[in-house]
Amino acid sequence: MASQYRIFLVDDDRFLLDMYAVKFKAAGHEVTAFQAGMLALEALRTGPAPDALLLDIVMPEIDGFGVLETIRKENLIPTTKIIVLSNQGQESDIEHANKLGVAGYIIKASAIPSEVFSETIRIIEKPA
Repeated sequence: MASQYRIFLVDDDRFLLDMYAVKFKAAGHEVTAFQAGMLALEALRTGPAPDALLLDIVMPEIDGFGVLETIRKENLIPTTKIIVLSNQGQESDIEHANKLGVAGYIIKASAIPSEVFSETIRIIEKPA
C-alpha cells in the first residue's frame, strides 16, 4: 500500500475543491479544503503540517502570493511541498511563485484532476 499523505487544498472555488478532494480521498489521503487563504494560514499556524499544500493564486481577501509570503515570513511549513494550482499561467506569476520556493506549478485549465493528483504525489515523493 502506498503512503497516505495529508493534503491541504486552498481555492475559493468550492466545486474545484470538492472535485480535487474526492480524487485524493479516493486514494486514501487525508484532505482538508479551505475556501480562503486566511483559513488555511490559521490551520497552518495551529495544526500538524500537511505533506502538500495546493494553492490557488486568485482569491478574495488574501491571494495565493500573500499566503505564500506569509508562510515564508513566519516559516510555517518548512518541509511541506507547496504547489500552485492556478489558471494564472503567465511567466511572471510562475517566476514569482518559484522565488517564493514552490515545489510545483500546475495550470488548472491544462490539467485534469487525475493529472493534478499524480503530479502532486510525484512532487511529494520526489527526494529533496
